[in-house]
Amino acid sequence: MAIYHLEAKVVSRGSGRSAVAASAYLSCSNILNDYDGVRHDYTRKKGLVWQEVFLPEYAPAEWQNRGVLWNAVEENEKTKDSRLAREFVPALPIELNKEQWRQLLSNFINEQFVSDGMCADVAIHDPHPPGHNPHAHIMLTVRPLDENGKWQYKTEKEYLCIKDGEEKGFTAAEFKAAQTDGWEKQYQYKVGKKKVYMTPSAAEAQGYERVNKYPKSTKYGRQNPISERWNSEEQLVEWRKAWADVTNRYLELYGHDTRIDHRSHAERGLDEQPTVHEGVIARALEQKGIVSDRCELNRQIKADNALLRELKAAVKKLMQAVKNTVPAIADAMERLRSNMLIFKYQLLHIGSGKQAIRKSLSECREDMAKYTALADKISKKSKERKAALDEKQATPIIHVLKHRDLAKRIAELTEDLEELRSEKAMLLRQLRYPEDATAEIFKKQIRTLEDGLKKVEASEAKYAAELDDALKQYAELQGQAAEFDPVELHDVRLAVRSEYELRAAQQVQEAYGDKYDRTRMSDSKRSVSALLGEEVEERSVTEKLRMLQQKQKQKQQQTKKPKHKDWER
Repeated sequence: MAIYHLEAKVVSRGSGRSAVAASAYLSCSNILNDYDGVRHDYTRKKGLVWQEVFLPEYAPAEWQNRGVLWNAVEENEKTKDSRLAREFVPALPIELNKEQWRQLLSNFINEQFVSDGMCADVAIHDPHPPGHNPHAHIMLTVRPLDENGKWQYKTEKEYLCIKDGEEKGFTAAEFKAAQTDGWEKQYQYKVGKKKVYMTPSAAEAQGYERVNKYPKSTKYGRQNPISERWNSEEQLVEWRKAWADVTNRYLELYGHDTRIDHRSHAERGLDEQPTVHEGVIARALEQKGIVSDRCELNRQIKADNALLRELKAAVKKLMQAVKNTVPAIADAMERLRSNMLIFKYQLLHIGSGKQAIRKSLSECREDMAKYTALADKISKKSKERKAALDEKQATPIIHVLKHRDLAKRIAELTEDLEELRSEKAMLLRQLRYPEDATAEIFKKQIRTLEDGLKKVEASEAKYAAELDDALKQYAELQGQAAEFDPVELHDVRLAVRSEYELRAAQQVQEAYGDKYDRTRMSDSKRSVSALLGEEVEERSVTEKLRMLQQKQKQKQQQTKKPKHKDWER
């Protein structure tokens, strides 16, 4: 089934990424990065379905070669934290074939990006096994091009100038015209022990000394209007909507009923909880038979959502039904009661899941504390060893005793380091983390579990609210039932109860499969019975039945004819 997923990223040197490396990865090719001299070879990577470079009208023709394109980007960006490219990773609908994916992406990229002046590098990946996770990588340039195919600026320096006490910002080109109109730049001047911004004319009149040659300017400069639009939240929302629209258009074109929606569940007015991103590591663990916290959480969320959809639809129809006879009111009350059984089962199940997540969260925090303590010890011992090595190297060879003591200390520190590293490697192996894992992997896992806990708690609150609504509706039905004979109503309800309880159990079993717990369903029955006061109701009906039977007996005795006696003659 088609799903909506469009991940937006930025390829930035500040985060340690390279546009050349990202392009080589998506195209499964071999490209040399002229900026740092590193060659990126992904030719052995599998799963590439299609790749292409799209250029706007003014782009140089040689940029059709992705290596030339992204090296031109790398060359033009000078700072160590430059943003190099924008990247989108959309999920492709499994209902369409490979040729239809190509058409869909070409249409989307040309309409949304190339027509707006961006260069686009795109590839489709369908990793093994085919069809389980088809997706695309779209890399886009972040600088606009001028009519000559040259890069425009992202941001331009904006100088804060003064005229008659008013401060205003000008770019270098604007300042040339503003200067003739009396505007002056501001520089820092030394006034006593302070540094104060003022104009050169004001500073010269008072004989102040300029501190440096840099004029006062805004913190971030003035963005190129085109870049500003591309970087805006509003534009991102438009692109997300455009992906949903074009995907739905192609699904309809090729005869598929499935549709996707870019809006969140809350924006669409849905009560369902969204699932969490599982990732390749979690799925790999599941394939090895190891239960992943993320996958287990998603299974619970999906089961909760499926049951909630079904039950809400049933309750809506139920309350619209006409209930003017004993069988009708009895049937409605038992249906509502069976829904309460499911709601209560869900709450018990969610409570168990919440407890498991909290336990995992606690264990993960403990593991992180162990890892952090080991990492700190390794760092401390490494510094001590380096200091001892430096001291040994700096000590003249004639100091034999000191050399011997330092060599002994270095040997002890080396041994300690080996033990600590071995302990760290063992901890990571036990947790099934890679040997080069850092504290960030623990932090990421903790964030995932915390997010999962919030989702489960939200689901718990939702089911608690549904149970409260069901209890209110049940009270309304009890009010309608007041006009009927309670004994007759009770008997009719008991006659259909077992069937409804069986249906509720089957619904839950279908949703949870082998995770279904019979004991939990029994607990749900007892809990719902207590909520509805059925034990008190049973005693009341039994008492009324006993009183009714006594009255009938008395009536029978009163109407019984006396025996005829023989009269004496």
